[in-house]
Amino acid sequence: MPRDDLPVLEMRGISKTFGPVRALEDVSFTAWAGEIHALMGENGAGKSTLMKILGGILKPDRGGEIRLGGAPLHLEGPKAAHAAGIVVIHQELALAPNLTVAENIFLGEEMHRFGRIDRAAMNRAARPLLERLGAPFAPTDVVGRLPLAARQMVEIARALAARARVLVMDEPTTALSERETEKLFTLIEGLRDEGLAIIYISHRMAEIDRLADRVSVLRDGRYVGTLTRAEADHARIVSLMVGRDVASFYKKDHAAKPARAEVLLEVRDVADGGRVRGCSFTVHAGEVVGIAGLVGAGRSELARAVCGISRRTRGEVWLEGRRIDPASPAAAIAAGLVYLTEDRKADGVHLDMSIHENVVLATLSRHARLGVRGLAAERARAREAIARLAIRTPHERLKVRALSGGNQQKVLLARLLETRPRVLFLDEPTRGIDVGAKSEIYRLIDALAAEGLGIVVISSELPEVIGIADRILVMRDGRIAGELHAGPGAPVTQEAIMAIITGTGTKAEAHAA
Repeated sequence: MPRDDLPVLEMRGISKTFGPVRALEDVSFTAWAGEIHALMGENGAGKSTLMKILGGILKPDRGGEIRLGGAPLHLEGPKAAHAAGIVVIHQELALAPNLTVAENIFLGEEMHRFGRIDRAAMNRAARPLLERLGAPFAPTDVVGRLPLAARQMVEIARALAARARVLVMDEPTTALSERETEKLFTLIEGLRDEGLAIIYISHRMAEIDRLADRVSVLRDGRYVGTLTRAEADHARIVSLMVGRDVASFYKKDHAAKPARAEVLLEVRDVADGGRVRGCSFTVHAGEVVGIAGLVGAGRSELARAVCGISRRTRGEVWLEGRRIDPASPAAAIAAGLVYLTEDRKADGVHLDMSIHENVVLATLSRHARLGVRGLAAERARAREAIARLAIRTPHERLKVRALSGGNQQKVLLARLLETRPRVLFLDEPTRGIDVGAKSEIYRLIDALAAEGLGIVVISSELPEVIGIADRILVMRDGRIAGELHAGPGAPVTQEAIMAIITGTGTKAEAHAA
């Protein structure tokens, strides 16, 4: 993007240390008015630290410089950054839920009359901001009663009220639906067209494709490069982020499984009275089976019905040649069938417990003696799991909340593996984690399959399911509409999967593809 004007933001030679840890080293970053500049990197690469410095939350080490509109900027705190026109919208929104929309928009900058807060004036001033955003709520609505997408609009309205010149958005779509995400994208593009400089942090390549005018990448606290829109293909971005070729992420050899491989799991005509309308499939020892389909096709619901999390209205589940009827997740685990939830924070790991406690939570009785917990044995098992899954932590006593998303996912996987499963259902196992952690999860899946486990991976990312699965089941309207086999010289394509998803291709045609 050729430009002859000054960048609205320049960060030059920014470094930051925390004790012996060097979080940033000599990082430079620029943003122009009227552009969306994506900032990418693995968890721990330094993105959040850099943005906290920009937002006045942290002070850089000596020697760095921040310039806004060409003038040096010295930030004494978040309020100073806000006053200068730099607004950071964090992933965890910083709103007061008990206050109204208008009160949140002008929080810290309230309007007064006769020594009192003038709420009527704030309501009047908030109204054109909300109209500019197309907001479907009023200045007088209480923020705590609004959905998440609406609360994000309130944060953006705060930025407009502050006459923001630079707007930072950190993973803004994490908890949004597809429709809400599309509305947010349209809003962000409109703000760019109005002249804002937008710094957009995301792990999702589809979002970068849609929004970014430029992409800058940090790795291990260092700036490693910037790509223009024309240059920013997935392979180049990933290569910058992890320092190796994207081709190494997935299995290189989808060798056909032996014809006589043991059938570990057989699902016969399972339905749940809702989205799952009668599904049958098998999983062999050492096989990775992918399940693809649109949101609402019934993928997660099928897994939950098989694993005893939700009630089956009909159908049978056979594990290693015997029929099982798990009425609960505990019963399924006892039988050798486990399910990794897609929402690890709400239904998976316990954030305020240690890694050690999380890993052994499902197997406490195994380490106990005469009813007394065997803490030494538990900690030894936790250390073994940390080593096996390459969980990045100084020790097993660290609380899970302190770990990155990818390492939290590994802790949850470690707990499930402690139950010694035969078949493992992984529901969106790499959602919300960076590409480096994804690569490690893929390698772990491949290693577990090599040990003889049967693995079922549910994923919304077609390149992911194609890359790691030996066989792919495609769901549509609560049924398995087609099946595709990966093999040497006959890779499965996204087009073949989409043909089944949309109903434009038959099962036979998909096999031929």
